[in-house]
Amino acid sequence: MRTEFLPFHAPEIADEEIQSVVETLRSGWLTTGPQVNRFERAFGEFIGARHAIAVNSCTAALHLALEAAGVREGDEVIMPTMTFAATAEVVVYFKARPVLVDCEVDTLNIDPTQLERAITRRTRAIIPVHFAGQPCDMDAILDIASRYGLKVIEDAAHALPAASRGRRVGTIGDITCFSFYATKTITTGEGGMITTDDDEYAERMRIMGLHGISKDAWKRYSAEGSWYYEVLSAGFKYNLTDIAASIGIEQLKKCCRFWETRSRIAARYNAGFVDLPEISRPVCRPSVQHAWHLYVIQLELSRLTITRKEFIEALKRNNIGASVHFIPLHLHPYYRRMGYSETGLPVATSVFERIVSLPIFPSMTETDVDDVIATVREIVRSCRR
Repeated sequence: MRTEFLPFHAPEIADEEIQSVVETLRSGWLTTGPQVNRFERAFGEFIGARHAIAVNSCTAALHLALEAAGVREGDEVIMPTMTFAATAEVVVYFKARPVLVDCEVDTLNIDPTQLERAITRRTRAIIPVHFAGQPCDMDAILDIASRYGLKVIEDAAHALPAASRGRRVGTIGDITCFSFYATKTITTGEGGMITTDDDEYAERMRIMGLHGISKDAWKRYSAEGSWYYEVLSAGFKYNLTDIAASIGIEQLKKCCRFWETRSRIAARYNAGFVDLPEISRPVCRPSVQHAWHLYVIQLELSRLTITRKEFIEALKRNNIGASVHFIPLHLHPYYRRMGYSETGLPVATSVFERIVSLPIFPSMTETDVDDVIATVREIVRSCRR
């Protein structure tokens, strides 16, 4: 048994990030400024998007994207129930309705067939969530959106760097929203990025992301700026700081290396669990590049004498951290009050009882991975029916 606890996730912060932050602190420019501008340019080039807009969270990114896309009171926005609270709560900000639909049983991504059935005359947009880092069936979703005249705003909080049929996530839908939260594939501590190829969307989101003030308002405190500004609309305070951006610049340089390490860990897990019928391994479609933000197994509880809760507790007793992604939105009290029931979205309800997210992060050692595999195998062996 391990003597030290292996957390579910640990960010990899090295001397490069620390030095970058120190340089920013010494520059005297701490909030939105040249480092944010540099991070946006680098991220846009990395993704291949015309515009990249840095914000202080993926939640802020989603809010700005919906505002730019014209979501208003009384509208409906379709999304999967298998997602985090942020995806839906931003819709509620507009007094619009989040319409929750079921997931595919294997990928846990939104089911395009269920999505199309949920469309009404009030539907304004679709938010596909690339669960765990695997892109949704974007061809099907874009086809549906085109036929019904809907906007596609991708929740790519898990999906850096991911791709679908050779296209990077961030260049597929109308607007894409990324997260740099501490547990994500790259981090700025807190932060997010929006990408789009639409000039009007980009302009609107930049303005609304900083109090509705005219473009490049941050320059008013620099030698090239002016004290004069105009408030064009009632905006928000969603700007990223230069301190955070200085971390992001260095993290982005390592993004592909991080992904390669995550992919190797996922492959080792797959090989380590291949002969266990008590565990269903995550399915990766052949046409995609999976970001492997999460490695989510499904327990075949009919073959085990323990529950998912007891499985996680057994991992913890052996100093292995784990988590659950996600408690589907329709099971939460707020959305139950909207009329959703436990039986209304059966795939997500059933899957939720069985899913476990195992540790997967770049600083894991070979021994760490071996320990996870060995512990999972031992729990299954001792609790097999």
